[in-house]
Amino acid sequence: MTEHVAGNGLLNRRGLLKATGAGLAGGVLMPVMAPVSAAEDWMTTSGAPMDEYGAPSKHARLKRVNIGAHPYGSGAGSSSTPLEKLNGTITPNSLHFERHHSGIPDIDPARHTLTIYGETNKKLQFSYEDLLAYPMETHTYFLECSGNSYSNVIFPEAADKTVGELNGLVSCSEWTGVPLHYLLDEAGLNSNANWIVGEGADAAGLTRSIPMKIATKNVMIALFQNGEPLRPAQGYPMRLFVPGSEGNVSVKWLQNIKVQKTAAYTKDETSKYSDLHVDGKADMFSLEMGVKSLITSPSGKMKLNRKGVYEVSGLAWSGAGGINQVEVSADGGNSWATAALQSEHRNLSLMRFRIPWRWEGQPAVLQSRATDDKGNVQPTRAAALAKYSKSNIYHYNGTQSWQVTQAGVVKNVYA
Repeated sequence: MTEHVAGNGLLNRRGLLKATGAGLAGGVLMPVMAPVSAAEDWMTTSGAPMDEYGAPSKHARLKRVNIGAHPYGSGAGSSSTPLEKLNGTITPNSLHFERHHSGIPDIDPARHTLTIYGETNKKLQFSYEDLLAYPMETHTYFLECSGNSYSNVIFPEAADKTVGELNGLVSCSEWTGVPLHYLLDEAGLNSNANWIVGEGADAAGLTRSIPMKIATKNVMIALFQNGEPLRPAQGYPMRLFVPGSEGNVSVKWLQNIKVQKTAAYTKDETSKYSDLHVDGKADMFSLEMGVKSLITSPSGKMKLNRKGVYEVSGLAWSGAGGINQVEVSADGGNSWATAALQSEHRNLSLMRFRIPWRWEGQPAVLQSRATDDKGNVQPTRAAALAKYSKSNIYHYNGTQSWQVTQAGVVKNVYA
């Protein structure tokens, strides 16, 4: 028999594996082999020839979601990763979320340079080819927009959307580039070198200030994503990459790094990307993304078409380090069970979690709650909202709740 580890059908994973091996024992649904039929078309004719750059199957129907542009500027907007369509932790480059303030520039790397200047012993300028000659490092990191999950903040009623539409401004890739401290060491920092200010080469000229204690830790000048050169939408030919921090400080199309004594207080870090509290005061440079998790399956706008055992699966991450534990509830937080962590433990990366769940038509509310290796615990929605003004949309990391009806329909709810 499978062992229940929490209320409303959550099961022990080892018990599920034993039941699966025993056929229908424990009520696990087993696949039924289809009878041999006449050969399908693809078995009797030659397939398509190879092409120069591979594409996914047309049957997979993979595409970004929530593709939206600003009404007064089509180049400004965002698109989200369809988290419900993916598994594992790495996001394909074609599906990595995007956020642009003035469109995607077409930059010729032969004409682009990166300049480091300010509170340094010398001014340095690097071409793309110069940077390719430096020692590089490769790390797997998540990237999350500070406004991710804003729909669960601004709408008084829970929006009936997919997990990607609600929370898809987060992705994870293998990033390769030159550690920034190599270049800062070469430039030589003087005693007033407390901040860096990164500036992009797009029409928006986005600029963000980063304290030196972060800039010299694990920040890189990223040149490659998942093994290939950065795509234009991700900052080609080079971008600043600041692991664990809100996405907009990883300045794309990087052209300047100014070293200075204080933060710059630019328009991009004063008019927005500040966290307003209920007392009218605001947090500035609250760059670290909080501990967070999402159940991606079953999730919004899905339907459970059979009764039996399902695998509840999702993603967890933290800007403070790695994920230590993820708990799952099927009864709206009344009881919790520890999920299996199915990914390699990496700091500042997505973690995949899984747990089996028996659904026999009972109403349920599925939730997940992550704890990182610094002891930070993901807050409830109410606790996350109570921290800030109602007008604040940044850094929301409250629990995501999915209601499962008796008919098997899965919807976003506030619980």
